[in-house]
Amino acid sequence: MTQPEKIHLVVYGREACHLCQEMILALRDLQVQGVFDFEVVDIDKDPALVAQYNDKIPVLVAQIDNTEICHYHLDLQAFNAYLAKIR
Repeated sequence: MTQPEKIHLVVYGREACHLCQEMILALRDLQVQGVFDFEVVDIDKDPALVAQYNDKIPVLVAQIDNTEICHYHLDLQAFNAYLAKIR
């Protein structure tokens, strides 16, 4: 039986952002389920990302459809609802 393809998520944030670090740690804890992987993008390296996300970081986005799942904190209800919707 083949494994379903992993969902790729992106955390938009900044290096010196404690909320960003909290979201990253929470996502790493959830990764043991093997359902998703994620990357962290520093918005300060791209002026367009700063303009888009500056006051909302961290922002968790699903790469496949650019759905913004949550921002500021990992919202487990929104996260699980998104996973259920696309699976």
